[in-house]
Amino acid sequence: MKKSILALLLAACATAQATPYLPASGGQVIETLPRRGDPVQQELRRMRSELGVRPNDVALATALATRYIGLARSETDPRYLGYAQAALAPWWRLPSPPPQVRLLRATLLQSTHQFKPALDDLQAVLAADPANAQAWLTQATVQTVQGDYAGATASCARLSAMSVELVTNTCIANVGAATGRSLKSEQLLELTLERSGNAPAELQVWALTLLAEMAQRRGAAAIAEAHYKRALALSPRDSYLLGAYADCLLEQRRANEVAVLLKDQTRIDALLLRRALALQQQGNAAEALAADVQELAARFDAAAQRGDTVHQREQARFELMLRHDPATALTLARKNWVVQKEAADIRIYLEAAVRARDASAAKPVLDWVAQHRTEDVVAARLVQQLQAGT
Repeated sequence: MKKSILALLLAACATAQATPYLPASGGQVIETLPRRGDPVQQELRRMRSELGVRPNDVALATALATRYIGLARSETDPRYLGYAQAALAPWWRLPSPPPQVRLLRATLLQSTHQFKPALDDLQAVLAADPANAQAWLTQATVQTVQGDYAGATASCARLSAMSVELVTNTCIANVGAATGRSLKSEQLLELTLERSGNAPAELQVWALTLLAEMAQRRGAAAIAEAHYKRALALSPRDSYLLGAYADCLLEQRRANEVAVLLKDQTRIDALLLRRALALQQQGNAAEALAADVQELAARFDAAAQRGDTVHQREQARFELMLRHDPATALTLARKNWVVQKEAADIRIYLEAAVRARDASAAKPVLDWVAQHRTEDVVAARLVQQLQAGT
């Protein structure tokens, strides 16, 4: 079961890399490395050692890559994704690698928003193995992110015969939340979760996070917060969950709580961004805010030099909220919209258009919102502002 939801969990995982950092002194702690006595690290070392002896052992390589992908999420450490790819090196560039490698390659490709090659791999896996539940779920995830809701619904439906009810209904609710069926999807998912008390923690976290986001988008902040807290109790280091809950708190102007929540989580760019936004809201930490803005600028500049466009949504938010540059933010939001069309992508595009006073630039998103009956109180307010010319 854990394996069946791995790809969806990874889809939201932040994978940014920081630029080289020079500590202020030789005594400054930059990062605490895993203990050599940690059973997980001992097992990884054993597997790496075995793979060094048998680098073409596909079963061992895929087992190690799967472990790394799970750790990338649980430890909020994107470097594990690189380790996973390295484990698959003998097959990575093959046009038709073994199916188990191809599925993991698709998972890694979609984590860096390389959706077209990821879908190509998934379709090849499913052509060979139509009963591969994880491939259907990963495909549904990518299709939802890209706004292919008909395709995502079809992929979710295929899960009903090969997975438990909570997996299928969470998949379907994720599509319904984006296509004008949010409240019914939320009610169905809540009932399903209540009946699934023995489901693995990872699956419960996925469902709870989606429930929280749906409640948040309809303006039910208290319900959203309750779901977020339940999910965090199960997975306190989940980077996507931390970012989503931080956004919920920022919307309520509870910046002090965000600062505490993200105190030790700023290695991830998306979480550093939210910490900076919290400092901005607090209004009494100018020096710390300036340092965060400088660090974020360096990270985004480094990503641009690498040709990394994965975090254009976060960069657009950075330019708009922290650098107060709506024109640049709108350019980034427009580029991001070509790649992904989630609720957060709608919000930042519309907000940038409002701040730039450019309603015409927002037409693709305005049309999308009308076509798909998007339900989001923040998006609705921004649409009204654009239509009113304010």
